[in-house]
Amino acid sequence: MTDKNIAKKEKAIELMKRLDIYKPYIKGFRESDKVCFFEGFGGFWIDQEPEVYAKMKAIEKKYGCLVYAVTHEFTPFGECYSFLIVSDYPEEWDDLMNDDGNRHCAYAYVWNKDDEWCSEFGDIIVQSFGGGIKRVA
Repeated sequence: MTDKNIAKKEKAIELMKRLDIYKPYIKGFRESDKVCFFEGFGGFWIDQEPEVYAKMKAIEKKYGCLVYAVTHEFTPFGECYSFLIVSDYPEEWDDLMNDDGNRHCAYAYVWNKDDEWCSEFGDIIVQSFGGGIKRVA
């Protein structure tokens, strides 16, 4: 693992702690590179969903980023997975998340599974509760 990848992972763990993610999920990420995806605050290991896991790996490869958590929602504009990321550019890392209590503005790649053309990078709002997260805006 390169120094840059180690630094990305350390930043991801810092962001997971700020999100107050359940400690065993952080431990799984730290020790085994396991990423958790959340549905309605409940967490599951992403490798249990082969299609979503493959999409995560493709995003990481294409953009050089590191995914540290994923949320899944059904929205009026389609089924979406929000991949919370640490970008490949350390100069951007201070802007990856802003906190307001248990709500956080996080940088993510949003995959619109129903309409791939609408997938994009941007800020989303996630809420923390009980060790899990959920996208709320």
